[in-house]
Amino acid sequence: MKHILAIDQGTTSSRAIAFDAAMRPVASAQREFAQHFPASGQVEHDPADIWDSVLATAREVVEGIGSEQFAAIGITNQRETTLIWDRATGAPIHNAIVWQDRRTAPLCAKLREAGHEPMITARTGLLIDPYFSATKVKWLLDNVEGARARAEAGELAFGTIDSFLIWKLTGGRVHATDATNAARTMLYDIGKGQWDADICALMGVPMALLPEVRDCADDFGSTDPALFGSELPIYGVAGDQQAATIGQACFQPGMMKSTYGTGCFALLNTGDDMVASKNRLLTTIAYRLDGRTTYALEGSIFIAGAAVQWLRDGLGILNEAQDAGRMARRADPQQEVYLVPAFTGLGAPHWDSESRGALYGLTRGTGPNEIARAALEAVGFQTADLIAAMRADWPGYTDAPLRVDGGMSASGYTMQFLADITGLQVDRPAVLETTALGVAWLAGMRAGLYPDQAGFAETWAADTRFRPNMGAHDQSAKLAGWSDAVRRTLSQRRA
Repeated sequence: MKHILAIDQGTTSSRAIAFDAAMRPVASAQREFAQHFPASGQVEHDPADIWDSVLATAREVVEGIGSEQFAAIGITNQRETTLIWDRATGAPIHNAIVWQDRRTAPLCAKLREAGHEPMITARTGLLIDPYFSATKVKWLLDNVEGARARAEAGELAFGTIDSFLIWKLTGGRVHATDATNAARTMLYDIGKGQWDADICALMGVPMALLPEVRDCADDFGSTDPALFGSELPIYGVAGDQQAATIGQACFQPGMMKSTYGTGCFALLNTGDDMVASKNRLLTTIAYRLDGRTTYALEGSIFIAGAAVQWLRDGLGILNEAQDAGRMARRADPQQEVYLVPAFTGLGAPHWDSESRGALYGLTRGTGPNEIARAALEAVGFQTADLIAAMRADWPGYTDAPLRVDGGMSASGYTMQFLADITGLQVDRPAVLETTALGVAWLAGMRAGLYPDQAGFAETWAADTRFRPNMGAHDQSAKLAGWSDAVRRTLSQRRA
């Protein structure tokens, strides 16, 4: 048994990747699934689509190699996306409510106005926002007929996508999650390492609804033999951004990674130090191994690669996403055009769910090239905001190189601008499948196939290094222009 199966369940597609004994990806399959938008600001997934896409891609990879060749499975997932299902039948009571969904913004505003945010932040490390699972759970219990009574009777189970997949893969035998996914629900005390009864009561969430919380490298049960022809143990689970942190071998305090996919998520390892942010970053769990928790500061940006998708699918000014870099290089350098991509509000460090996207600096000479450049540069500007907040929050911050991954990291233009505007060296790894690699390592390490943390860290290698070469005056001017654009975009609540 010389392979590990990594299941990577994302926001727009599901993938399965086989890693060999040398931790190299040797086979993969991917399947996209539909996005549902029932109303403005609402985003849902059909749970059947998620399960069907995961099962189909996993079977394709396993059958191509042979189930007897697999030692274990690792699961990584889109975080915060919320599901409730029937314990007896496994049938979901509603579509999954996606992390991007903003339907609970009014409820979040009421909770803030009632003064609950300091207590919730102190215990969970999170700010009150529709992004997290807690208010989504409350919405489901309040809006699906009979759901609350059934939940209180212990008939229903809540889970983020990892829990749902564990349940399905084990034939309903295991209802569990890992510490990183639990930390994103806004129901979990990350200091005590347990579900918080006070917050659950505030949200009206029965404790019986919640999964058991385990380490990231742990025994999450074995698959139903009918799925792959034999039982495969599930030994690794981590939310996608934490999995990427692990896959980038950011094991030392001060190391940081940033993932550029649909959104952008930067995590800074703070070790045993559970840093309370004064700049509206999130305090979260980077990973938990052997019962020991490692913490991180996280900055979440809702729109990164999604802005390029908007240029392609919404405005029609790109044929392919990779055209954006070529167009940006042809943009008029005299035009300072800024895109603030607040299509679903602004994330860290602003946390303004009511702001909406805007373009600034348009002239009669502005065309597709300038708008494409603005979309790519917005990624760098938003990351610079996160890094400035991290630097202010944690005395241990060291300006270490920024390790990057995700689809958008393939854009040389974007990564060079990122280095220029942050003033940091940007390292793109030789293995770009860092999220899947992270959970593959967790599962393979527990299975005895892969090395320990130190050994794994030694295998990390950079493919390309982007070094900053923008002058201080230009950098300062561009950041000032960006700050002004953001100030103009913030809603009245945050301005």
